Amino acid sequence: MRYTKQIETLLFISFAVSLIATLGSLYFSEILLFIPCELCWYQRILMYPLVFLLGIAVIRKEPFIIHYVLPLSIIGAGISLYHYLIQKVDILGENSISCGIVPCTGEYINWLGFITIPFLALTAFTIITILNLVLLKIERSNKH
Repeated sequence: MRYTKQIETLLFISFAVSLIATLGSLYFSEILLFIPCELCWYQRILMYPLVFLLGIAVIRKEPFIIHYVLPLSIIGAGISLYHYLIQKVDILGENSISCGIVPCTGEYINWLGFITIPFLALTAFTIITILNLVLLKIERSNKH
């Protein structure tokens, strides 16, 4: 019974993080009118489905969803990390790929000197990944 409550809580927090990240990205593009760069689009492509996958998992209390969530969150974290590094590390930014109309090295926000949109995405993907790795551990321990 204790594991069930833990699983439900971890699934809900994962869902909430994905929903906040999705609403935040829509706020930046639709309200503040920030045009997403190409790498931002890839991050969105990986984050938006997590809202639906995790939302359904929360409603149905199905922890097996981690097998679908983890690949998306890990790849999303990798893209976000690369995007953040090309923004903050000059040598990487100067040698980065061309990104289309909006440069991927651009920073629409720079809160406290280090918080940019890719940093926010990286944080969300990392939280979701960690929570789902904990879910995986719980699932494996329940099988034994």
